[in-house]
Amino acid sequence: MTDKNNPAILGTESVGKLLTQYSVPAIMAMVAASLYNIVDRIFIGNAVGPLAISGLAITFPLMNISAAFGSLVGAGGSTLVAIKMGQKDNWSANLILGNAIMLNIILGAVIMISGLLFLDPILYCFGATENTIDFARDYMQIILGGNIITHVYLGMNNIMRSSGYPQKAMYTTFIAVIINAVLDMIFIFKFGWGIRGAAVATIIAQIIALIWVSIHFTNKNSFIHFQKGIYTLKKRIVSGIFSIGMSPFILNVCSCLVVILFNTALLAHGGDLAIGAFGITNSVGMFFVMIVLGLTQGMQPVAGYNFGAKQFDRVLKVLKLSMIAATCITTVAFIVSELFPQQIAMLFSQKDNVLNRNIELTRQQIEYAVTGLRITLAVFPIVGISMVIANFFQSIGKAKHAIFLSTTRQLIFLVPLILVLPEFWGLTGIWLSIPISDFISTVLSIILMRQQFKILKKQTT
Repeated sequence: MTDKNNPAILGTESVGKLLTQYSVPAIMAMVAASLYNIVDRIFIGNAVGPLAISGLAITFPLMNISAAFGSLVGAGGSTLVAIKMGQKDNWSANLILGNAIMLNIILGAVIMISGLLFLDPILYCFGATENTIDFARDYMQIILGGNIITHVYLGMNNIMRSSGYPQKAMYTTFIAVIINAVLDMIFIFKFGWGIRGAAVATIIAQIIALIWVSIHFTNKNSFIHFQKGIYTLKKRIVSGIFSIGMSPFILNVCSCLVVILFNTALLAHGGDLAIGAFGITNSVGMFFVMIVLGLTQGMQPVAGYNFGAKQFDRVLKVLKLSMIAATCITTVAFIVSELFPQQIAMLFSQKDNVLNRNIELTRQQIEYAVTGLRITLAVFPIVGISMVIANFFQSIGKAKHAIFLSTTRQLIFLVPLILVLPEFWGLTGIWLSIPISDFISTVLSIILMRQQFKILKKQTT
């Protein structure tokens, strides 16, 4: 164990230095993962065509459901680990690790079995048509088959990051991304496996990454590690994990509902190609969202540890620094999407006219995506603030606040807008629903954070 990895420095080292030390590896890992997702879609779009992009977009709700249960355990477990280590309670942190692994195995198996049994009806419910169902089914059969691997790998990697090893967690993601990208090229282009090749590459890469993470936790010199007696589920730990993880869980469930509504509205007002265009705009937006999430992952152990240690001045400082950094990130996203939407959309399209048998379909999808990028990211500069605030409440164990912010943005604001605006402005109305809901939810987040600021400032005096 080194001083660099010693979690005790979370309460003594410079807050700015800690945020950099913990967030940069997480951001790099998120960038790598996001780039893989984008490259994956670029490969599929170029090798298979625009309808394959649409078929992949149909799978987003189902993947959000799986991610919801993964974040329920992963985010809840990693936050609890940071808090317990701040309280110098390493045995409880070990128990959380064991319980999180068992929960991920159980939930991963449930989702895998139920998803495979009812896959076609689920995909049709999510907006699939006869043009896109084969692509969506081929991809999800393989992804669901490896769902337990996905859950355990991501959950353990989150805990490794929160327990004092942010760089190792970054390396885990790098390993998965590099292997994934290489196998993508081999399976999609050389073997001609199409969209199924992308799915197989993903699962193989995650198996290798899981082996890497497991090696870390078998090392008894790690701050928390595998040992006897930690795998029996305990009610207080499970309830604690679920309580804190409920916010990202609800956020992902809401995302699932929103994407279903989006797909339904897009199908009605633009057809299969509009759904594919949403897949493109969503990929670009999520690239920058994932960078901010990497920042908040770096903020999480610093805020959680110092909150547990009652060093509230340090909690406030890391929050302020995180909001400034997040605003810079989302402002870059806004500038790029407004200046270069055509170039971005064309990355996902077939370039070779010999291979591209659907030239007009491709052009239409690009046109939809350009409009979508410019409108959906119109207020993105302020979105980073609301993301940091929601994750901050989660980091300090304020589950109710985090859940409230997670639900209002999507259920209270976005869903009604999706249902109403297309009736007046068609496809443009669907795109407009995103920036309007983002603006309202950010204002609400700032109001709640001002109240929490006052509480923390009183506790620092």
